[in-house]
Amino acid sequence: MDLQEAKKRVDELTATLEYHSNRYYVLDDPEIEDYEYDKLLHELIDIEEKYPELHQPNSPTSRVGGKALGQFESVVHEVQMGSLQDVFSEQDLRTFDTRVRESIPNPVYVVEPKIDGLSVSLEYRDGVFVRGSTRGDGLIGEDVTANLRTIRTIPLKLAEPLPFIEVRGEVFMPHKSFEDVVKAQELNDEKPFKNPRNAAAGSLRQKNPKITATRKLDIFVFNLQQIQGKEITSHSESLDYMKSLGFRVSPSYKKYENIDDVIAEINRIGENRNGFGFDIDGAVVKVDNFTHREKLGATAKYPRWAVAFKYPPEEKTTKLLKIEINVGRTGVLTPTAVFEPITLAGTTVSRATLHNQDYINDKGISVGDIVLVRKAGEIIPEVLCVVEHAGDQPVYQIPSVCPACGSHTVREIDMVAVVCVNPDCPAQLLRNLIHFASRDAMDIDGLGPAIVELLVNEGIVKSAADLYDLTVTDVASLERMGKKSANNLISAIEKSKSNDLSKLIFALGIKNIGQKAAKQLAQRFGSMESLATAKEDEISSIDGMGAVMAQYVCEFFAQPQSEHLLERLKTAGVNMQAKKSEMGEKLAGLTFVLTGTLPSMTRDEASQIIESLGGKTSSSVSKKTSYVLAGEDAGSKLTKAQALGIAVLTEDEFKQLIN
Repeated sequence: MDLQEAKKRVDELTATLEYHSNRYYVLDDPEIEDYEYDKLLHELIDIEEKYPELHQPNSPTSRVGGKALGQFESVVHEVQMGSLQDVFSEQDLRTFDTRVRESIPNPVYVVEPKIDGLSVSLEYRDGVFVRGSTRGDGLIGEDVTANLRTIRTIPLKLAEPLPFIEVRGEVFMPHKSFEDVVKAQELNDEKPFKNPRNAAAGSLRQKNPKITATRKLDIFVFNLQQIQGKEITSHSESLDYMKSLGFRVSPSYKKYENIDDVIAEINRIGENRNGFGFDIDGAVVKVDNFTHREKLGATAKYPRWAVAFKYPPEEKTTKLLKIEINVGRTGVLTPTAVFEPITLAGTTVSRATLHNQDYINDKGISVGDIVLVRKAGEIIPEVLCVVEHAGDQPVYQIPSVCPACGSHTVREIDMVAVVCVNPDCPAQLLRNLIHFASRDAMDIDGLGPAIVELLVNEGIVKSAADLYDLTVTDVASLERMGKKSANNLISAIEKSKSNDLSKLIFALGIKNIGQKAAKQLAQRFGSMESLATAKEDEISSIDGMGAVMAQYVCEFFAQPQSEHLLERLKTAGVNMQAKKSEMGEKLAGLTFVLTGTLPSMTRDEASQIIESLGGKTSSSVSKKTSYVLAGEDAGSKLTKAQALGIAVLTEDEFKQLIN
């Protein structure tokens, strides 16, 4: 296929994929199977990789994410993204109606659900998506275009090529997506998002759009900010028109001519909140006619033509039946309350996390207590307090024996967590393997949580070393895995053997040893053998390590199970040596702090260059800092460096230094 044929095929694939994406995600009426859609998408990816000049910013392939961003640029909103006045009772709604009728005798209202998410602006020129930004403070937001392109319900091209249109929408995380994200976080022993709104906000502000793409965010467009080439006279007309352009607009918006019907609709939405599949924290009432809105005007804070009715958080009492203990990847024991089922926010709940022993002690929780549980628009309920104690039952204590393996547990000084110290604890196996194979660790492409779970459940893999004994036959026998996928996975496992020592150290999951500490250990000791025999004082002497981290490292290598694991990995051919930099050690002994936006590289890229030349990076400026590499909009770090008399480099000066 030559360039001309490739361009023709790219245009065909783009049109086909956009059509089917709209059928599936916006109209909820797919015409082809997911498998067929994925085949077309991968064909487009392959062509764009062969002919990069054919890749357009709004290509359907942008849905899977692109290059990581260094920093979000500021966006000044031409039309302010304001907020609405909250009301909390039927009387408040009637007062609002009375105030409106003083100026507008016969108003028509539109009532729509208030989605609990993150407000964004979407801008289109000639029908093509050109920029998306967060609300920020209403006047200035952040450019998150690359991340918004990964949301499949945002049209990249409109059905009509208007000269310009800006719309406002609410990005949210559906309940199913939230549950999947939290499950993955728990498997990786990460702190899970508290609720879908926090998850949506955190996902939309990821520097790496590929991560955003995995979070399966969604959006509803609810407001027309500005438009050229079309005259719109009312809110309901704007919603209908935006829907015709390809946007998903507010679900179940309805028009009413009296406040009684408005109140009835708000109550109906509240009673059916569980049926939406995403969080709703209220309902919005807006005057429909735009001319009437102009007449009503606004206060210094809110428009006079709309209010947001907020539903009260639901709280109910129930009996605590038992407390279950979950063992995480790092051995942390987490208590979970199991209580008599209750209905909150339209769903039945019977479990809530109790976090740790301090949380239990502070609330005085005992099995058999009557507790107050809240689910304020959140998926994860919480125990607020004890309403009635169960007789003379003592406050619950997390056990001193691991429920999964029978080993002793310890609560370390100055730490809230109770930990199982056995690295071979079966409850930790799945989480350990997921971490071991993750991108920042051994980076085994294709070995995600689902495949790891299959391998563990089938009894094929019982330790990280077993991964290197896998055969194509082993993998191909798994559900949903064909021979080609099996071959790809075995190749990825083989490739991981050549990783730098720092990635293996991080993959081992030593407590409190993150990526940066793993790199420092690899650079300082040079080999796994040297690290395994290092003394605590040798490790703690490394800048930024400290006595506690040194203790964890030494305790890990003192375990017989750790020695056995490392011997098996070495026998399998896994690299145990730190790779020497091909670029030399020009920056050895120097510590850099990076701040601001650099003209031609991200801060991550600059950090990698510094570390490849033997230097170190730090997040804070101190007397030990050798240089501060400062870009545009550098803040307090630059000020502190100037006060301490530390040399400040521009990007050009940095390039001269390394060259």
